[in-house]
Parts: sequence; C-alpha cells; structure tokens
Amino acid sequence: MSDTTSSGLPERTTLHGIACIVALCSFGYELVYSELLTVVYGGTVTQYGLTIGLFFSSLGVGSFLVRQFDDARHSNFFRTEVYLALSAPAGFLFILWVNTAVLPQSLPDEVLQVAARLPVVIVGVLSGFELPLLLSMVDSETGQSSPPGWVERIGRAFEHGTYQVLSAVFRTDREGTEYDTYSTVLAMDYLGGLFGALAYVFVLYPRLGLIPSVFVLALLNCLAAVLFVAQFSDGGRSTDGYGLSIGSPGHRVVLITCLLLTAVYAGVVIQHQTVDDELTGYYMESLIEDEHPQDTVSASITGQYTTRNQQVVRYERSWNGESENQLFAGESDTCLRLDSAIQLCDSWAGSYHHGLVDVPMTMYENSTQTEVLVVGGGDWIAANYLRKHTVRVDQVDVDGEFMNRAKHSEFLERYHDDAYEYDNLTVYEQDIYTYLQQHDREYDLILLDLPGAKSDDGLQLYSVEFYSMLADRLADGGTVVTWGYSGYTYGPHHKAYMNTVREAGFDHRMGYYAYNDPNADGTDQLGERFFVFAPHEPQSTIVPANGTEYVRTHGEQYRSVDWSETPRYAGVEPNSVFDPNYDLIVETKIKRDQ
Repeated sequence: MSDTTSSGLPERTTLHGIACIVALCSFGYELVYSELLTVVYGGTVTQYGLTIGLFFSSLGVGSFLVRQFDDARHSNFFRTEVYLALSAPAGFLFILWVNTAVLPQSLPDEVLQVAARLPVVIVGVLSGFELPLLLSMVDSETGQSSPPGWVERIGRAFEHGTYQVLSAVFRTDREGTEYDTYSTVLAMDYLGGLFGALAYVFVLYPRLGLIPSVFVLALLNCLAAVLFVAQFSDGGRSTDGYGLSIGSPGHRVVLITCLLLTAVYAGVVIQHQTVDDELTGYYMESLIEDEHPQDTVSASITGQYTTRNQQVVRYERSWNGESENQLFAGESDTCLRLDSAIQLCDSWAGSYHHGLVDVPMTMYENSTQTEVLVVGGGDWIAANYLRKHTVRVDQVDVDGEFMNRAKHSEFLERYHDDAYEYDNLTVYEQDIYTYLQQHDREYDLILLDLPGAKSDDGLQLYSVEFYSMLADRLADGGTVVTWGYSGYTYGPHHKAYMNTVREAGFDHRMGYYAYNDPNADGTDQLGERFFVFAPHEPQSTIVPANGTEYVRTHGEQYRSVDWSETPRYAGVEPNSVFDPNYDLIVETKIKRDQ
C-alpha cells in the first residue's frame, strides 16, 4: 500500500492531524457535559469531578474493548467518529429531557442522576476506541514518509531543544526509535485536548453558548470522519484491513449517515441562535414553572444570551391557577434571570431596591461625603437609586458584557434611567476579591446586590473570608446590607449563613422587610428580607423621617426595627472558601405530586 493518502499527504501526517482533531472534540464533549450537569444539578466541583472521573474511566473501558475488534482498523475508526458525532448531541438532549419530562414521582432522584450520566459513559467509551485504533494504524503504515519541510524543520528544532533539557535528568538516546509511534500520536492527542479546552473556554461557550457548542463539536467530528474517509478510501475495492472500503452496503449506510449528520449540524451551527433559543426556552420554562405550585404559572422565554460569566434569560410568567393571583398584577410579569437565580421581576423590582438602598440610606448623610460600595448590581438599578441620594458610589461587577447590554436593554432602561452616566459613580469591571485586595478605601455603606446561593459557584460570596474582607473596608459606623433567604423556609441555609457572618466579625444585625403590593389589590405584602450587619457597636438605626416617600409611607414598620446580636447556632459550621458548607445552597424547585 502507498505511504501517501489520496491527496498526496503522508499517511502518518494525516493520522497525526486527525488524532489532534478528534481529541479536541472528545475533550470538548467532556467540558460541555460537565457544564450542563452543573447547570441542571448545581455544584461545580461535584459535577466536574464526577464527569471527569466517569469520562476517564470510560476511556479505559473503551481502550480495553478495542481488543475485540478485527483487523479493519480504518473502518472501525470511521464508524467510531460517526457514532460519536451522533451520540454526543443526542446525549445532551437526553440529559435535558430527563430533567424536564414528567416522570413518576416514585422514581428515585438517584436513578435519574445515574441516567443523566449515561451519555458521559457512552461518549467516553467511544472516545476510548480512538487512540488504540490510531496507534495501530500509524504503526502499520509502511515507508519513511516525511511531513512538509517547514513542519520537519520546526520538529527538529523542538526535538533538539527538548533533548538538551531531558539529557540533564534522564538517560537519553537520539538514535532510538522504539517510542516514535506512541510518543507522536500521544503528543497529538494531548495537544488536541488542550486545543479543545481553549476552544471551549475562550470561543465556544462565551460566544455561542452551551447548547450550540455541542453541535459545533459534533460537526467537527463529522468533518474529521469525512476527511478520514476521503484520505483513506480505496475507492470501493475490497480491503484487507489496511484501507477503508466504502463499497459494501454496511459502509455505505455509515457514510450516508455521516454526510447527513454533517449537513444537519452545519445547518444547526448556521442557525445556532434559533436552536439555542428553542432549547433554552424548553429547559428554562420547565425550570421556572417548577418553582411555583403545580399548574399555577406558565413561563415563556422572550430573550436570552450568554456572557463569559453567566446565562441571561428574560421571560414572561403568566398566572394559570384557579385561585386569585397573589404574585403580580395583570396577565403577566416580566422577569430577568441570571443562570438559575432570579435577578428581578416587574412586580417587585421597585420594592426590592427601596429595601436595598432607600431604607439603609436613612442612617447616613445624603451627600458625596458618604461613600458607598455596590457589589454586583450590573443592571444599574441600585446605582440609579443611590444617585437620588447624591452619594459617592463605587460599583464592582465582574460581568462587563452584561453591564454593557443592560445599558440599552428595553426592559432595564426604565428602571436604571441611564444611571451609568452618574457623575459620582466609578465602575470597576473585576472580581470583588481582586478589587478588595487592590483597594484600601473605606466605605460607610456596602450593598450586596448579588444572585442567590443556588450553586457552589457563588459560595465564595457567602464565606468567612469574603465577609472578613468587607469588615476591613468599613469606616467607623459602617454597615453591610444584603437581601437574604427566609429562615423559616430555608432553615439550614439561614443557620449556616448567620454563623458565617458572625465568624467574620459581624456581631450585630438588623433585619427588616421590603413591602409591596404585587397584585395591585391595595394591600401591602411582605417582600424581600434584608439584613444590616455591623462589626462594631451600631451607632444609628433606621430613621423613616430621613427617608424617601416609600420609607416614610412604611415608617411605622421601620421604626420598630432595631439591632440585635447576630445569632450563633450550635453544631453548624460556617462557610469557608477552603472548607465549604453546602447547606448554604438553596433549592427552590417544588416537588410534584404524581
């Protein structure tokens, strides 16, 4: 058999290139599944750890099972790539289905979680076939074909440099060839894994989103299979195991399947935004509806996009329940969601920011002499409320893309009123930990306008270390204000959170509610719960007479609010960056009766 492919390229060079491409795809699938399972079940460390462990163990299983294959290495490799291109997106859709379908309540959650990880195993086993087949094909190639001259020159320079380094610590031999086949193929495989990680982290996920990423990788898998069959096809002649015959009916079926998948995935990639919107809507609508009593609320996604840091979803929720709607006035309510946490809804956006900003501002002078730090608040609404108090504001938010989009968002504009143009506002686009380490400015008031603790991604913002850093940035009489979950509904979270704050030095707290009339029936209801924390003896309390019209209207309720000692609960560990307490993570999904 000739040592060049039908295109004239050396066979080994072609196989090395294909090894890099398929490794990129396989590692990319692993990252996509890890992130998907994190979105669905929460717990980044848990999901990535389990997925990586399952994937690598499945690679081993696949490598072992290759022993059962016959000598048709080229045919089996081609089939492997087609099966991977088919099963990876199908597995992605299966995981979504498992977590949105109405299944019998008697089915244990553990069974569903095991089922959701079957695609990881399948893709891992198929990927495990690749390397042994590639090694066998490269090893079987005859002749001493060489790569293009420039590639050979780069290779020789690299080999010379590494030889000098390795000779200092290992026994080396420049003339040895016993490792040539394995070392080169393995190097391309590992290099492909690096390319897959870089492509996913810097291109696919931030620019396209999670759902289109799996189809881009599958398309690349199909193209690798097409390239392989184009380079190694024997034109339909019978094969003795060293070529790829496309003349037999079985091979023609696989080839046609590959070409159809290539066409379908190409169409999906071209229309990736439409596909992303449809599948995101399918999943998110089910997730949102599950957060309300059964058959009471329906959700419709009206817009979504993905930044490097989070997924942003806007949706309309409508009341379908037989009882009176206590959630919002009118037929629907527009809401914004960041990942799995609700950012705000029309029905309570005003009352929330009155509680976050207007209430604590009654304790401070309304002038530029008052220094305020806003952590989060990328929708600019908190900045708008602070502008009305004429204070000096520093705002720190890690997601610059979300902040830029929020400036001109039709939904958010009516709430922030171009607050980003406020003369006394300074914005820092960076992680809050980095900001606190780089700046030593002290603040009278720190407002935490952050998403809830829905996964371990946000646990560092509920840690002893974080609150200790905040305490160090408070001026005399300074306080930290944040919204919080109900201690009655989320008892374990509340206890862990209070012990964390107390451990960080905040010995005093003051709790109050925001009040609103979400369904416009003329009766105020309790809204969000807020806490004010102080590390030293408090110097002031809420003074409704100094407040806005909202605070004065509810002056009777706020006059009764006073400081108390931050509780400490026995037997509950505080949350630390290095010793997390996962009781802080809250689950808002309501179990369904079947």
